Amino acid sequence: MTTREALALAAGKLSAVSASPRLDAELLMALALGVERDALIMRHLDDPAPDGFAALLERRLAHEPVAYIVGWRDFWTIRLKVGAGVLIPRADSETLIEAALAHFKGAEPPARILDLGTGPGTLLLSALSEWSAASGLGVDASHAALRYAQDNAKTLGLSERADFQLGNWGEGVAGPFDLILCNPPYVEACVTLDRQVRDYEPAEALFAGADGLDDYRILAPQLARLTAPGGCIALEIGAGQADAVECLMHGFGLAGSRHHDLGGHVRCLLLAKG
Repeated sequence: MTTREALALAAGKLSAVSASPRLDAELLMALALGVERDALIMRHLDDPAPDGFAALLERRLAHEPVAYIVGWRDFWTIRLKVGAGVLIPRADSETLIEAALAHFKGAEPPARILDLGTGPGTLLLSALSEWSAASGLGVDASHAALRYAQDNAKTLGLSERADFQLGNWGEGVAGPFDLILCNPPYVEACVTLDRQVRDYEPAEALFAGADGLDDYRILAPQLARLTAPGGCIALEIGAGQADAVECLMHGFGLAGSRHHDLGGHVRCLLLAKG
């Protein structure tokens, strides 16, 4: 069987578990062949299907996320290594980088950047890739996530400008910072997630109490304390949470603007001290 034929069969099977079955099949096939996806499409469709593809396909059919199987996820302009125990970066979170870039356009760029709940270094390393003179700190409560973050910083050549610290949000962190990036858990406890999220990604990075706001309540006073004069906070929120989170932040003197993701949801609050 050729790679082309194997891809068609795999995409048909994956349609039952994935919203992007052809893409998933191509990423898994590229991994099995040891090439990039574009090289697969351009040069390898008529090659014999590799023996290792079937095992990779079975893992995806069991709802394991593609990012965990291939070991990486592209985000913004960088590629991040990911795996079990770390939250997979979502495209919606790029809204925070876009909002921060717009805020600092034509102004003094941020010198110190803080990423609370950094995961595999997603937001911090993306920001450092944009502002070459900046340095930053990524904080996470997960040892596994920090190992990925440190590895990603090294791979991207950003280790000299990126430090990482084990911790619970901003506790024990010395500010101030010109830019704070934060994507906290915000899923309500009663929500049933897709199996590839529920069964594989860390629950502590997803769920935040009955109303999804538990971590925002912790973060509000910390964000106010850690933000430098003239600095800003790019805070990710869940769909429909803008009013509630803004109210919490207003209580600590933080206010700002709303920014929408590609799906039209308010995904980011860009906040500053009033």
